[in-house]
Amino acid sequence: MPDSITPLASGTPLAETVAAYRTCEFATLTKSGSPVAWPTSGLVRADGTILLTTSLGYPRKALNVRRDGRVALLFSDPTASGLSEPAQILVRGVATCPDEVHTVPSGDLGTLWASLMERQPSSQAYLDWPATLLTDFYFMRLLITVTPTEVVERPLPASSAVSAAPGPAGLADSGLLGAAVLADFASVVLTAVDAGGAPVLVRTTVSTADGGYRVDVPADVPVAAGPAGLLVHRHDDKLAALYNASVRGELVADEDGWLLRPERVVEPGARHRGGPLDQLRIVRETRAATRRYLDRRQWARPSVPWADYRAIRARVRNHG
Repeated sequence: MPDSITPLASGTPLAETVAAYRTCEFATLTKSGSPVAWPTSGLVRADGTILLTTSLGYPRKALNVRRDGRVALLFSDPTASGLSEPAQILVRGVATCPDEVHTVPSGDLGTLWASLMERQPSSQAYLDWPATLLTDFYFMRLLITVTPTEVVERPLPASSAVSAAPGPAGLADSGLLGAAVLADFASVVLTAVDAGGAPVLVRTTVSTADGGYRVDVPADVPVAAGPAGLLVHRHDDKLAALYNASVRGELVADEDGWLLRPERVVEPGARHRGGPLDQLRIVRETRAATRRYLDRRQWARPSVPWADYRAIRARVRNHG
């Protein structure tokens, strides 16, 4: 086993800490080299690699990885982790994602599904009729394997170990693009690149400044000026009440440190304080994305072995 992945090998303290986190932030690079991040859940394998998945309804992560495998993961929201002294753990590495659709929940993928059903009980409802008529895309998965090349542990921001606490006073009234979103969170995840263009993540705090957000970047975080974003997300103890958004723009250095100049706000899930039609909109959009992915490859829509998933659900319920 390469030394670079030893810290996350099965049984090591760091691997156990990472496994306790319900979610992580996952950053990839777009075609233009801009870093983008989303919250996701994964599985640390025995060899220290990390398995992530994405459904055909959200293929962007997979497409980015196939074009440029440099990625970063950050384990920094300790909600429901049970950790008494949580830290943020940055994992940088190289990812691969074969263009293969997986619907059978076996091996590591089966282990990941069992973990998800246990930690997010609401996901079990997707296996009930008539939900199965609309959500089969959720079980059509692309597998992403991350091989770590660097693992760094840092303290969480002193002002906020919980990401969904209120943000700095005056942020909501600043008039800055995205302020209404960021104001609901005491900390954010800076998504940036290093001097070589590889993604970097760090949970930190922001304040308002002329022309943008002043970002507190620890001295040992190798960020460089360029495209960047501020990701916020939350979930409850059962991985429900999900929300995420990012304020994207340009990160610049000045005499006072780092400043993010906001250019747009991206809310891929339920919209900020959205209405009841959001879920219907999301299902419609993800089904359309699934159809496009399959049509471009001239692939038939794969069948989902519902009985296999229900067997996993039954084991999870019996164990609980």
